[in-house]
Amino acid sequence: MPLLTAMSSRGQIVLPKKIRTKLNLTEGTQFIVLSDADNILLKPVKIPRLSEFYGLLNKAREWASAVGMTEEDITEAVKAVRSEKK
Repeated sequence: MPLLTAMSSRGQIVLPKKIRTKLNLTEGTQFIVLSDADNILLKPVKIPRLSEFYGLLNKAREWASAVGMTEEDITEAVKAVRSEKK
């Protein structure tokens, strides 16, 4: 259900309470702001829990092991990317 809000003279927009409650948004929540020709998208930035980070790290290690990637391969890839930026 669309909800209506307005921008203040200082460029501030109030998110309707219904949306803040539904998405568990609290004071200080940061957003990524994306736009195209006619649309604006606010995406809340959620800091992942440490357990989520370790889960992603473990998946990355499993993938690297499955494709035969070694720590030396990663070191070489980082060096290659860094040298391309110079």
